[in-house]
Amino acid sequence: MSDLQELFARRLGRYQAAIALEPADRMPIACGSNYFAEVYAGNTNQETIYDAEKWLKGEKAFIRAFPEVDVLRNNRIWAPLYDAVGNVTYRLPGRDLPPRSQFQFVEKEYMLPDEYAFLIDNPGQYLMERWIPRVLGDTAPPGSARANMAFLKGGMAQMMMAQIMRNRSIHLQNELGMPQPMTGFFLAPFDVLADTLRGLKGIFMDILRRPDKVLAACDVLVPEMANLALANADPFRRNPIFVPTHKACFMSPKQFDTFYWPSFKKLMDILIESGYTIRAYLEGDWGPHWHHLLEMPKGKVLCDIDNQGDIFQAKKDIGRHQCLAGGVPDSLFILGTPREMRERVKLLCGTVGADGGFIVNGGCNIPYDTRPENYRAMIDAVMEYGRYDENVKPAPRQERPDAVRAAALKPQGMLTPWAVRSAELGGVLGDEDLVRRPWEMLESMGYNWLWQWVL
Repeated sequence: MSDLQELFARRLGRYQAAIALEPADRMPIACGSNYFAEVYAGNTNQETIYDAEKWLKGEKAFIRAFPEVDVLRNNRIWAPLYDAVGNVTYRLPGRDLPPRSQFQFVEKEYMLPDEYAFLIDNPGQYLMERWIPRVLGDTAPPGSARANMAFLKGGMAQMMMAQIMRNRSIHLQNELGMPQPMTGFFLAPFDVLADTLRGLKGIFMDILRRPDKVLAACDVLVPEMANLALANADPFRRNPIFVPTHKACFMSPKQFDTFYWPSFKKLMDILIESGYTIRAYLEGDWGPHWHHLLEMPKGKVLCDIDNQGDIFQAKKDIGRHQCLAGGVPDSLFILGTPREMRERVKLLCGTVGADGGFIVNGGCNIPYDTRPENYRAMIDAVMEYGRYDENVKPAPRQERPDAVRAAALKPQGMLTPWAVRSAELGGVLGDEDLVRRPWEMLESMGYNWLWQWVL
């Protein structure tokens, strides 16, 4: 094993051990950077999301400057994909915003309140016929030359982005020994409705006016999100699947228990049974809700605690059942001093992280305008105070490339199932599987392409 391979294995093993609440040599440094890495390297946010080469160079420069980092999470957007289809749910730096700004999400009621029945009855068809033309502006009006070209460009851009992400992963692993912190993504079913479909105002009116439809839609969205997550996840099950939780912090415990948690738990159960762990950004104050994480299998959900949450209370409530991350306020990264950062990390390591199962982080990420000297102070303090047992040699878990299908997972959705296509052809004269397999693969890829726009 080369030095880089050994470094990769040690970093990944340390990260996996923390998630699983298992012994390790030290606390991993596995923060979400939120563009801090690329900004530190000199990129504008526009350059990062439009120029894949500068994006990768920025990450490499950051890793060389902070070699103690065990996993690095940062940009997830390649802007040309959004431009290719005229996406209206994001405002992007350098296009709609100044080049050094953060991207912004544009929330509206892109789904009408009388469309629940269509969504529940045939979610894929609903997306294609109603919702996609509203959120991907260049795909309207359907059937026009511009709309057809937008779908062509969108499919090609998706393949280009997949190649960019693949190359990035290979470069970071082979050149710098850097693992990925998450692979694959999904939303809680309620958040699918509350983000890009009905919006915050619409969904909270719906839970009062049409609660049965909200619950039925959440149940329908469980297999849609599960199949999307699995389609984009690491096939070797090395890395957690990522889920940001957007609207739970706005809900009362009764609303959460009724509308959010049941479908979210069903979805996470499917992914965990399929052999994966989950990294959940518990955005806002999850204090009234996070006791539900005790219902999940132990050591399977890495919980990022946001600035509004109490990391010390989280440790008491769920920290011996699930790994936690967080504890450093954004204000300390941006306005604090290295000495103040050192004292905060020392406190966190001696309390929340004393027995493992903890990762020092900001509130779900590192602010992009963090002072580099404060980030360095955080790392140095973790290296000093986040030590456990030096006799433990971190090693990654055995890879599991075998297919594990959860019993509750429904088949991948398709707009045109093979049975329909086969009937149109009047049967197949040769080996049907040779025709069916690529048909279903491409149909599934296209179907998941529709669902990615809910993120």
